[in-house]
Amino acid sequence: MESVIALPEGSWWDWDIVAWDPGRLRLGAGYDISYAHGLELVFSDLVFVTCPAAFRDPVFREPTPDEARLVARQVGETPAVLVAFEADAGGPSLASGLVAAGHLDIVQGLVFRYWRQDLAVGERLAPWVRPPA
Repeated sequence: MESVIALPEGSWWDWDIVAWDPGRLRLGAGYDISYAHGLELVFSDLVFVTCPAAFRDPVFREPTPDEARLVARQVGETPAVLVAFEADAGGPSLASGLVAAGHLDIVQGLVFRYWRQDLAVGERLAPWVRPPA
């Protein structure tokens, strides 16, 4: 079971949910995600998710035995990927995150959160970005 994430070198302070559908959760990160982000954690074959919509400075850690039991009890098995973290989500205390999935991809590349017509190799647009009307 994969549990502690080794992030590539970079300033991954600011995080949010870029996309979430029944089978995939995509978290985006960067030093300031107002206009773009440079890192994504893409969880596929989701089975359990507890995650703040936006958060800062996460500390990824081993899931506790209670968290592992909770997920196993709810989904009937131990998932291939079980990731836990604590982060600042703007409240009075740290928020906890727990994601269980079949697969995790760590993807680097510049993802713009606003319309840009001429993208360089390796650049792309966030899923909600559309050309101006």
